[in-house]
Amino acid sequence: MEELTLITPTFLFSAISLIFLAYTNRFLSYAQLVRNLKDQYMKDRSAITKAQIMNLKKRLNLTRYMQLCGVGSLLLCVVTMFIIYLGSQLVAAYIFGLAVLLLIVSLGLSVWEIQISVKSLKIHLSDMEK
Repeated sequence: MEELTLITPTFLFSAISLIFLAYTNRFLSYAQLVRNLKDQYMKDRSAITKAQIMNLKKRLNLTRYMQLCGVGSLLLCVVTMFIIYLGSQLVAAYIFGLAVLLLIVSLGLSVWEIQISVKSLKIHLSDMEK
């Protein structure tokens, strides 16, 4: 195994920053959607609106876990840099590996959330098929 340098964990910083930007945009759109769906459901308690709300709850939970894994990944990258600075390469390698694993989990959750989003759009369009 090659030695980790201080540069190696910093490569994830830009990737994680871009991911957080995407996650934040999703969260803001969800917040607006929650407000709209609540108002719509209070006026018209349709099954489609209820299904949309249930779908949105799943998506909000996934987004929270995506963000937590991303934060964990970023934090472990910083810890890796500190451990490299202290000179413990083996510990740094394991911590960096965990950081990469958390990033992979975050991206996997993002894919899952996208699939649920597609289902939500299909629910939204289902009333047109009738």
